[in-house]
Amino acid sequence: MPFDYLASALVTLFVVVDPIGLVPSFLTVTEKVSASVRQRIAVRAVLIAGMTLAAFALAGNWFLEKLGITLPAFHIAGGLLLFMVAFEMVLGQRTERETTDAEQATERHVRNIAAFPLAVPLIAGPGAITATLLLAGQAQLQSLRLVLLLAVIMIVLSLCLAVFKLANSIHRLLGTTTTIVFSRLLGVVLAALAVQYVIDGIRAAFKL
Repeated sequence: MPFDYLASALVTLFVVVDPIGLVPSFLTVTEKVSASVRQRIAVRAVLIAGMTLAAFALAGNWFLEKLGITLPAFHIAGGLLLFMVAFEMVLGQRTERETTDAEQATERHVRNIAAFPLAVPLIAGPGAITATLLLAGQAQLQSLRLVLLLAVIMIVLSLCLAVFKLANSIHRLLGTTTTIVFSRLLGVVLAALAVQYVIDGIRAAFKL
């Protein structure tokens, strides 16, 4: 059903991208720039991430076919990769690694940090790209589902942009502890989704 697919895609991408969890990294990356420059960086980062995910959504199946990779195989591999991302989220290793990478940004990188590390890999990271490919595979070239997937990408990235624009307020409101707890809870949800992807891949591969 289209609604089931829409709900699944929205939950999956929202959990993987984790807009709220990106707040500390975004603030760290842009801490040395003015408010106006920070806003431009946020817009550019979201646009680049959106184009990246949309490209994988539209051309992902073709890419897999050229490599001779079946959808069940990618479901299993993708599910395992997403589980690794979820595992890192629950243990807090993902946030720690991303923040460390962000701290390496200097003034001479200001014009480029929208592309790296914000757009890739913080927003459109391996987990988001893998999830997009998995969802595109579920769409099976059905135009309605592909449109829904693109709409979901736009919704999630719009949330990212809104969060970035309100990053200072959100960080003050939630605090570091609440942000960490929220990220851990999303990690648990993502782990369950990842296991479901593996189960679906095994069922499809062995026609269970």
